[in-house]
Amino acid sequence: AVGRAMSGGMEEEGDGAERLRQRKLEEALEAKSLRRIISAFLNYPEAAEEDVKRYERSFRKLPPAHKALLSHYPQKFRRLRQCISANSYFIFSMLQAFEPPIDLSQEIDICEHSDHENMQNGGLFSSERKICSNQTALNSGGLWSPTCVAASEDVDNAKCKAEEKSYNKELASRGHHDSTVTSPCGCSEFQEQRRESDGNSLAYSSRDVSSLITLSPPMGQMQVPHRDGEKKEAKSYQALCGWVSSSSCDWLDPSLQLHVPLVDVDKVRCIIRNIVRDWAAEKERDQCFKPILEELDALFRNRSRESPPSCLVPGAGLGRLALEISSLGFISQGNEFSYYMMICSSFILNHAQTADEWTIYPWIHSNCNSLSDGDQLRPVSIPDVHPASAGITEGFSMCGGDFVEVYSDPCQVGIWDSVVTCFFIDTAHNIVEYIEIISKILKEGGVWINLGPLLYHFADMCGEDEMSIELSLEDVKRVALHYGFIFEKEKTIETTYTTNPRAMMQNWYYAAFWTMRKKSAAANAESS
Repeated sequence: AVGRAMSGGMEEEGDGAERLRQRKLEEALEAKSLRRIISAFLNYPEAAEEDVKRYERSFRKLPPAHKALLSHYPQKFRRLRQCISANSYFIFSMLQAFEPPIDLSQEIDICEHSDHENMQNGGLFSSERKICSNQTALNSGGLWSPTCVAASEDVDNAKCKAEEKSYNKELASRGHHDSTVTSPCGCSEFQEQRRESDGNSLAYSSRDVSSLITLSPPMGQMQVPHRDGEKKEAKSYQALCGWVSSSSCDWLDPSLQLHVPLVDVDKVRCIIRNIVRDWAAEKERDQCFKPILEELDALFRNRSRESPPSCLVPGAGLGRLALEISSLGFISQGNEFSYYMMICSSFILNHAQTADEWTIYPWIHSNCNSLSDGDQLRPVSIPDVHPASAGITEGFSMCGGDFVEVYSDPCQVGIWDSVVTCFFIDTAHNIVEYIEIISKILKEGGVWINLGPLLYHFADMCGEDEMSIELSLEDVKRVALHYGFIFEKEKTIETTYTTNPRAMMQNWYYAAFWTMRKKSAAANAESS
């Protein structure tokens, strides 16, 4: 008996050691993946400069007579470099404000000496990796949780491919994920450890959104870290063009950065275009957001400030739609999976001090279909509104993580008055599962408002282990009826997505727009 007890104790110790080793490996994989995403942002100016050099090489090959006809081109190249510098300044300011949830240097010691199969030949980013089944907070302030950054690489790649179909040559991405031990309602042990270890740094400014945002355990919430109005030191890493402070952002040390493929930098360019869609005074947003907001307003006409209705926005992107819904008087929560999106949205939502604070140049990365150089090089001011002054409703939050993993949790069942999906449902591996979860999390009588196409993001994934269920709109409706929805409104809306409104080529979607209501259990019983 003593021997059996000793044997059992040794097995428990072995299991504990294995769990610890696996957890360290998962955190190390997460660190490497996050470093790859950060490296993509940091590689933006170099990649953009290479494009300009390519333009210059082509120009130099022209015969003198042709060069004379294009004598303004050298000035255009100088102007392009100025635009790249402005975009880079915004990107580096954003990275300065970002607080990584983990030690980004840990991966070097752990993973480089690991024989884990996922670390071989870039397997970290393969779709076969299954390590990201849990969640962790995005940053020490609890700004986003839960997330699984490593798995987001696969989704971002799929979304780039989906957008490539409509852009032909330009890649685009809309996005999601992170790892650690999670509680039943999505609060991770890692998140709690970060709160404890960084608690002294979590002060808040009266100018920030934090006074209007709460942190409740069932949902990953947004809070706003206070920057105390500090000015960053001028001392910086040479590789970051003098903009990123070495004293406050040691994790940005170039020695910790990775060489990333150009497709990753294309995702950064896509983010810049998405910023225009969400946070500039452009008309494209009205095509999609306005019908949704008007429908919500009409459906909840008698909502009260004392007990506002709740609304979930999966695939929230850079957060503008969720913010607008909150400003209408809803307890709004955005859900997003892409770290590219989350890093950017947290910066705009949390750190913008005024409207039109930054200037970016979103259309400089393509010379095709431009009416004029002025259109291609035109500046765009962001954000068009100051988020902290937008009149948001208390309870506004952002939740980082995979929609299926986060909202299939039992604590989410029947808690939402409404769900709004905008250019989201085609991001699913299994759209039937999306619809099932939306039905489960809605209250009886709750409404689902959808707008978007069916450009399935994983349709071109060729791996044997990949799954992509690509239903027709007719089949989508039939599945929705099966899960207890009834149609109240349906129409088609013409819209673009991150398109330059002054370009000669415009990609239009004939997007499906509907309002469905979840039937009560009694009504379901009668119909069955």
